Amino acid sequence: MKQKKLPYLGLLLISLAFQFGCKSVDVQTNVNQPQTKYLNPLVKQRADPWVFKDDNTGSYYFIATVPEFDRIVMRSASSINGLNSAEEKVIWSKHTQGAMGAHIWAPELHRIDGKWYVYFAAGDAENIWNIRMYALSNAADNPLTGNWVEEGRVDSGWESFSLDATSFEHLGKRYMIWAQSPPDDSFRGTALWMAEMTSPTSIDTSNVIAITKPTLAWETVTYNVNEGAAVIIRNGKVFVTYSASATDHNYAMGLLWADANADLMDANSWHKSPTPVFYTNEDVQRYGPGHNSFTVAEDGKTDLLIYHARDYLELIGNPLTDPNRHTRVRAFSWDVKGFPDFAQDVGEE
Repeated sequence: MKQKKLPYLGLLLISLAFQFGCKSVDVQTNVNQPQTKYLNPLVKQRADPWVFKDDNTGSYYFIATVPEFDRIVMRSASSINGLNSAEEKVIWSKHTQGAMGAHIWAPELHRIDGKWYVYFAAGDAENIWNIRMYALSNAADNPLTGNWVEEGRVDSGWESFSLDATSFEHLGKRYMIWAQSPPDDSFRGTALWMAEMTSPTSIDTSNVIAITKPTLAWETVTYNVNEGAAVIIRNGKVFVTYSASATDHNYAMGLLWADANADLMDANSWHKSPTPVFYTNEDVQRYGPGHNSFTVAEDGKTDLLIYHARDYLELIGNPLTDPNRHTRVRAFSWDVKGFPDFAQDVGEE
């Protein structure tokens, strides 16, 4: 079966609208590609990939969702390509009963105040769809050593399906962005919410804003989904990529941005691309790309997009049972207006 290209023909024209009202800044264009030729797939059967580069050691740490949804694994290497063959270690396994007993999804590794944290989503053993956010911590210098301690639930302030917590620091404040069903049942699905953090495992629940809700046609295929946020700060802006729609070939990445000096806790500071910025391209055998993270290449300059995708259309079973969302990596550039260009029409070598 041959998949028709998705109808996003207005992408180039729409991208011009991104720049309306933008102030002049020194723009990083990142036109030079790294000398390294990256392996793709980088890691097979690993979805929701997160790569963290430790600036102190230069080591890359990799963490992702496994197809069995039953454990959190981690590997490390001195290079991106080294992650392909690095030994993988199980740092935590699901509980046999109660909370954190099923659907172990989308772990992320963060280094905050000299300590390692993993945020992840999990259901209950007896109610696998009771998905909530949780955290682990580790005080060792190397997150592959030491003891991972359960910090419990990351409480958003209300009870509903929630997942995909990510954290970032900007201008002396630390924020969390996550996906959650709304507290008022105003729609079915998940939006992206944001709050300031009061500790590495808690947020200010008195002030929570929605930075995007699934309202566009490309965000609402089969399911109403905004999830999987990742933050990169460049060119005077805070950019947030996110993923939307069902996790088959309809899965795609969107883009939000706010001026770096804006009040990030004012929902009006955030702007949203009306079209996806990275999506299925049958010509390069890329289906359902999404749930990305960002890191920097070995040269310390080139920005890298780490994401998952399948290389075929027809699923083995359904999106949850098909195990072949593989981790991929690509260098990306920045356009003349300072926005990321993920080279939609280009495949990995």
